[in-house]
Amino acid sequence: MDAGAQYNPRTVEEVFRDLKGRRAGMIKALTTDVEEFYQQCDPEKENLCLYGFPNEQWEVNLPAEEVPPELPEPALGINFARDGMQEKDWLSLVAVHSDAWLLAVAFYFGSRFGFDKTDRKRLFTMINDLPTIFEIVTGAVKKQAKEKSSVSNHSSNKSKSNSKGRGSESVKYLKGQPKDEEEGLDEEEEEEHGDTLCGACGENYAADEFWICCDICEKWFHGKCVKITPARAEHIKQYKCPSCSNKRARP
Repeated sequence: MDAGAQYNPRTVEEVFRDLKGRRAGMIKALTTDVEEFYQQCDPEKENLCLYGFPNEQWEVNLPAEEVPPELPEPALGINFARDGMQEKDWLSLVAVHSDAWLLAVAFYFGSRFGFDKTDRKRLFTMINDLPTIFEIVTGAVKKQAKEKSSVSNHSSNKSKSNSKGRGSESVKYLKGQPKDEEEGLDEEEEEEHGDTLCGACGENYAADEFWICCDICEKWFHGKCVKITPARAEHIKQYKCPSCSNKRARP
């Protein structure tokens, strides 16, 4: 972690950008990089923490040695619980502690840089507009989006996708239409899937981006986040996201 002297007084927007970067890194660890994260959390090692960094990277490491630390510390000893509970429950537990850590870091900066009541409220509102890591890891965001969409809308979208010849029926994916081609359908897709969030980065659906849905966990992903192109999706009969592909039986 950078030394405190390297930080300049920061605005609400800068602190929020810092949080989004750390959050994206932790989401990667608990979703697309879950196999690597699982392996690094060896229960035989000492107290380990999951760190997220502003550059959207993550790291499993020992807590900082200085007392008090430069920043609030993430939950200690996440590795000790790894083999004592089901993997999905363990990941959910780490996600909850990760959400708490992100808030602690953001408001540490808010206090350190002298944010007043208005700035603190604005920072919290910006953070609260994002889904929590827990919601993304557990699929709660996907469930909420499903509840807001009617069955008829889903059926309508499926028929539109199939009529355009995009892949086999078992693979679900969306790709924004050109502005001069069926602009009305774009608006319908944007409205229907506007609350859908990428299972990898947690960002919202946009009609001009290619998306693909995992046939196992039914989470949606940006094609770029899971390295799937529209051309490649045409030849996939059943798509499995990186997390589902890496899952194996745990003792």
